[in-house]
Amino acid sequence: MAKQASATALPNAQTVQEVTRKDLPLHCPTAGTSLWNSHPRVFLPIEETGKAKCPYCGTEYRLVE
Repeated sequence: MAKQASATALPNAQTVQEVTRKDLPLHCPTAGTSLWNSHPRVFLPIEETGKAKCPYCGTEYRLVE
């Protein structure tokens, strides 16, 4: 499961997030991120390589089993 941001966390404050297949399709920002000062939602292809990087904020995602 994707690590969720707390209610007071800044959007995309964590630069590396681990996600599972349950979290697919992957998009950034993820659920639980404050959207009021974040970027538009973008879907990230992580299935083939096991990693992806958001082109907007630079957050890196790693697929874990």
